[in-house]
Amino acid sequence: MPESPISSGAPDEPDAEPRLPSRGGGRRRIAWIVSAAVVLAAALVVGLVLSFTGGSDDSRTVRIGVVDASQPYWRTFADLAKQKLGVTVKYVNFNDYSQPNPALREKQLDLNEFQHIQYLANYNTTAHDDLQPIGATAVYPLPLYSLKYRTPSALPDGAKVAIPNDAINQARGLLVLQSAGLLTLKDGGTAFSTTDDVLTHKVDVVTLDASQTAGAVQNGSVAAAIVNNNYATSAKLPTSDAIFQDDPAGTAAAPYVNIFVARSADKDNATYLKLAALYHDPSVEKGVQQANGGTAVFRTVPAAQLQSELATVEQQAGAARK
Repeated sequence: MPESPISSGAPDEPDAEPRLPSRGGGRRRIAWIVSAAVVLAAALVVGLVLSFTGGSDDSRTVRIGVVDASQPYWRTFADLAKQKLGVTVKYVNFNDYSQPNPALREKQLDLNEFQHIQYLANYNTTAHDDLQPIGATAVYPLPLYSLKYRTPSALPDGAKVAIPNDAINQARGLLVLQSAGLLTLKDGGTAFSTTDDVLTHKVDVVTLDASQTAGAVQNGSVAAAIVNNNYATSAKLPTSDAIFQDDPAGTAAAPYVNIFVARSADKDNATYLKLAALYHDPSVEKGVQQANGGTAVFRTVPAAQLQSELATVEQQAGAARK
């Protein structure tokens, strides 16, 4: 965001030039310099105390990494942070999801907000990092679309159903199909399940690039498809064509809660926790819904519970790699 111009603080009077001391004012000038030096030294001491004690924990600038800084709700969030917490929020925008976590690790950021727990678990286990969630934002349900059938049970045996082929969305898509009663997964499935974990199935699963699933259901090459919300919006798939979606409050959706993330050393930082909570101010949530077509399901989850869920998903990630 553009910064406000900073006033130079120059005096307004046209004759504000410094004047030479009058004759005979040398002693007064020396006394003035000594007094000024004392005041300056005192000010420096106070400044050093505030620096080392941290002063007010809320009177600081916090750098947050995001992937959608142009969205109006982030301006609303920054305005509220200044008004309510005395915090200046500065956004660092990224175009690549692979960048915000390393930037946080390297202290180029104080927080980031762009990912869900499953993504963070995958990052931590592959990068040998220990970033931690400190606040929940929302879950975006993953829908199953069909233009011909109105319920999952209406899908005929052997019908083709498309799911995304990337590791993150493939596992979630399989969990959605399991919840819909269309297949079963080994050990009940995890956030890292693959098609190799399918034990029984009523439908035949087809894996496609996530960007192609909407087109596949629209052109009739599949009977139904898991379509991410952004691709459904781009393809103008109406929400009325979604015949099933995962339950945002259910355990299967827990790894997909979007989160504010901090370095492990900062997971109890009071200012950061307040900022994460501020996301749920009604004015921010309203803006989030406007930006996402009303699909967000907001979640408020204690930081400790999020961290416990992360540990569970990290264990699943490790087991999936063995």
